[in-house]
Amino acid sequence: MGTARERILDAAEELITAGQVPPALDAVAAAAGVSKGGLLYHFDKQSLLRALVTRAVHRFDERLTAAAAQGLMAAAWLRLSVPAPDERTVYRAIMSMLRLTTTGQFDLPGEVGDAERRWQQMLVAELGDPVRARLVRLVGDGLFLGALTGPPPTSDEVEQLLHHLGLRTTAEQTRS
Repeated sequence: MGTARERILDAAEELITAGQVPPALDAVAAAAGVSKGGLLYHFDKQSLLRALVTRAVHRFDERLTAAAAQGLMAAAWLRLSVPAPDERTVYRAIMSMLRLTTTGQFDLPGEVGDAERRWQQMLVAELGDPVRARLVRLVGDGLFLGALTGPPPTSDEVEQLLHHLGLRTTAEQTRS
Protein backbone atom coordinates (compact mmCIF):
# COMPACT_ATOMS: atom_id res chain seq x y z
CA MET A 1 0.00 0.00 0.00
CA GLY A 2 2.97 2.35 0.43
CA THR A 3 3.86 4.96 2.97
CA ALA A 4 1.45 7.71 4.00
CA ARG A 5 3.51 10.14 1.91
CA GLU A 6 3.17 7.92 -1.19
CA ARG A 7 -0.57 7.46 -0.58
CA ILE A 8 -0.98 11.23 -0.31
CA LEU A 9 0.89 11.80 -3.57
CA ASP A 10 -1.11 9.05 -5.32
CA ALA A 11 -4.38 10.56 -4.07
CA ALA A 12 -3.38 14.06 -5.16
CA GLU A 13 -2.44 12.74 -8.63
CA GLU A 14 -5.82 11.04 -8.93
CA LEU A 15 -7.66 14.22 -7.92
CA ILE A 16 -5.66 16.33 -10.35
CA THR A 17 -6.33 13.79 -13.10
CA ALA A 18 -10.02 14.08 -12.28
CA GLY A 19 -9.79 17.83 -12.84
CA GLN A 20 -9.28 19.19 -9.33
CA VAL A 21 -6.39 21.58 -9.97
CA PRO A 22 -5.11 22.33 -7.45
CA PRO A 23 -6.73 19.68 -5.27
CA ALA A 24 -8.21 20.70 -1.93
CA LEU A 25 -6.12 19.40 0.96
CA ASP A 26 -9.23 18.00 2.68
CA ALA A 27 -10.04 15.99 -0.47
CA VAL A 28 -6.45 14.73 -0.73
CA ALA A 29 -6.44 13.65 2.93
CA ALA A 30 -9.77 11.84 2.53
CA ALA A 31 -8.69 10.11 -0.69
CA ALA A 32 -5.38 9.06 0.91
CA GLY A 33 -7.09 7.75 4.05
CA VAL A 34 -5.18 10.08 6.37
CA SER A 35 -6.29 12.91 8.63
CA LYS A 36 -5.73 16.46 7.47
CA GLY A 37 -3.16 16.73 10.26
CA GLY A 38 -1.45 13.64 8.88
CA LEU A 39 -1.33 15.24 5.45
CA LEU A 40 -0.03 18.52 6.88
CA TYR A 41 2.73 16.59 8.68
CA HIS A 42 4.10 15.80 5.21
CA PHE A 43 2.90 18.67 3.00
CA ASP A 44 1.40 22.11 2.79
CA LYS A 45 -0.33 23.01 -0.48
CA GLN A 46 2.83 24.36 -2.15
CA SER A 47 5.07 21.49 -1.09
CA LEU A 48 2.43 18.98 -2.24
CA LEU A 49 2.32 20.52 -5.72
CA ARG A 50 6.12 20.69 -5.87
CA ALA A 51 6.36 17.04 -4.81
CA LEU A 52 3.90 16.04 -7.55
CA VAL A 53 5.87 17.90 -10.22
CA THR A 54 9.15 16.49 -8.92
CA ARG A 55 7.68 12.98 -8.97
CA ALA A 56 6.53 13.40 -12.59
CA VAL A 57 9.94 14.77 -13.60
CA HIS A 58 11.68 11.78 -11.97
CA ARG A 59 9.43 9.32 -13.81
CA PHE A 60 10.08 11.04 -17.12
CA ASP A 61 13.79 11.28 -16.32
CA GLU A 62 14.05 7.54 -15.64
CA ARG A 63 12.58 6.73 -19.05
CA LEU A 64 14.78 9.23 -20.88
CA THR A 65 17.95 8.18 -19.06
CA ALA A 66 17.30 4.52 -19.92
CA ALA A 67 16.72 5.47 -23.56
CA ALA A 68 19.88 7.62 -23.60
CA ALA A 69 21.92 4.65 -22.36
CA GLN A 70 20.80 2.83 -25.53
CA GLY A 71 21.43 5.83 -27.82
CA LEU A 72 17.67 6.32 -28.24
CA MET A 73 17.02 9.47 -26.23
CA ALA A 74 15.85 11.62 -29.17
CA ALA A 75 13.35 9.01 -30.34
CA ALA A 76 12.13 8.50 -26.77
CA TRP A 77 11.73 12.26 -26.33
CA LEU A 78 9.43 12.46 -29.34
CA ARG A 79 7.47 9.32 -28.43
CA LEU A 80 6.97 10.53 -24.85
CA SER A 81 5.76 13.87 -26.21
CA VAL A 82 2.62 12.15 -27.49
CA PRO A 83 0.56 10.94 -24.56
CA ALA A 84 -1.19 7.60 -24.92
CA PRO A 85 -4.99 7.87 -24.76
CA ASP A 86 -5.02 6.89 -21.08
CA GLU A 87 -2.33 9.51 -20.31
CA ARG A 88 -3.98 12.52 -22.01
CA THR A 89 -5.96 13.41 -18.90
CA VAL A 90 -2.79 13.30 -16.79
CA TYR A 91 -0.92 15.50 -19.27
CA ARG A 92 -3.80 17.99 -19.33
CA ALA A 93 -3.78 18.06 -15.53
CA ILE A 94 -0.04 18.79 -15.57
CA MET A 95 -0.67 21.66 -17.97
CA SER A 96 -3.36 22.98 -15.60
CA MET A 97 -0.88 22.88 -12.75
CA LEU A 98 1.68 24.73 -14.84
CA ARG A 99 -0.88 27.48 -15.48
CA LEU A 100 -0.77 28.14 -11.74
CA THR A 101 2.81 29.36 -12.23
CA THR A 102 1.58 32.23 -14.41
CA THR A 103 -0.77 33.44 -11.68
CA GLY A 104 1.91 33.27 -9.00
CA GLN A 105 0.08 30.51 -7.11
CA PHE A 106 2.88 28.03 -7.70
CA ASP A 107 6.60 28.08 -8.40
CA LEU A 108 8.16 25.17 -10.24
CA PRO A 109 10.72 23.25 -8.20
CA GLY A 110 14.36 23.65 -9.21
CA GLU A 111 14.40 20.01 -10.31
CA VAL A 112 12.42 20.98 -13.42
CA GLY A 113 15.12 23.33 -14.74
CA ASP A 114 17.84 20.87 -13.75
CA ALA A 115 16.06 18.07 -15.62
CA GLU A 116 15.53 20.21 -18.72
CA ARG A 117 19.26 21.06 -18.83
CA ARG A 118 20.17 17.39 -18.30
CA TRP A 119 17.78 16.26 -21.08
CA GLN A 120 19.21 18.87 -23.45
CA GLN A 121 22.75 17.66 -22.64
CA MET A 122 21.71 14.04 -23.27
CA LEU A 123 20.21 15.03 -26.63
CA VAL A 124 23.34 16.96 -27.61
CA ALA A 125 25.51 14.00 -26.58
CA GLU A 126 23.42 11.64 -28.71
CA LEU A 127 22.93 13.89 -31.74
CA GLY A 128 26.30 15.67 -31.64
CA ASP A 129 24.76 19.04 -32.49
CA PRO A 130 23.12 21.50 -30.05
CA VAL A 131 20.94 23.02 -32.77
CA ARG A 132 19.64 19.62 -33.87
CA ALA A 133 19.04 18.72 -30.21
CA ARG A 134 17.04 21.94 -29.72
CA LEU A 135 15.06 21.17 -32.87
CA VAL A 136 14.12 17.73 -31.49
CA ARG A 137 13.05 19.38 -28.22
CA LEU A 138 10.87 21.91 -30.07
CA VAL A 139 9.29 19.22 -32.27
CA GLY A 140 8.49 17.28 -29.08
CA ASP A 141 6.92 20.39 -27.55
CA GLY A 142 4.78 20.81 -30.66
CA LEU A 143 3.70 17.17 -30.60
CA PHE A 144 2.79 17.52 -26.94
CA LEU A 145 0.66 20.63 -27.39
CA GLY A 146 -0.94 19.24 -30.54
CA ALA A 147 -1.87 16.01 -28.78
CA LEU A 148 -3.52 17.95 -25.95
CA THR A 149 -5.51 20.28 -28.18
CA GLY A 150 -6.54 18.00 -31.02
CA PRO A 151 -6.32 14.47 -32.21
CA PRO A 152 -2.88 13.11 -31.33
CA PRO A 153 -0.66 11.83 -34.10
CA THR A 154 -0.79 8.10 -34.67
CA SER A 155 2.21 5.95 -33.78
CA ASP A 156 2.82 5.53 -37.54
CA GLU A 157 2.97 9.31 -37.94
CA VAL A 158 5.44 9.58 -35.07
CA GLU A 159 7.58 6.82 -36.60
CA GLN A 160 7.52 8.64 -39.96
CA LEU A 161 8.65 11.80 -38.20
CA LEU A 162 11.48 9.92 -36.48
CA HIS A 163 12.57 8.51 -39.83
CA HIS A 164 12.35 11.92 -41.54
CA LEU A 165 14.47 13.49 -38.80
CA GLY A 166 17.00 10.67 -39.18
CA LEU A 167 16.66 9.53 -35.58
CA ARG A 168 17.64 6.06 -34.47
CA THR A 169 14.80 3.87 -33.34
CA THR A 170 14.72 0.65 -31.38
CA ALA A 171 14.30 -1.41 -34.56
CA GLU A 172 17.31 0.26 -36.17
CA GLN A 173 19.39 -0.33 -33.08
CA THR A 174 18.65 -4.05 -33.22
CA ARG A 175 19.81 -4.15 -36.85
CA SER A 176 23.11 -2.39 -36.05
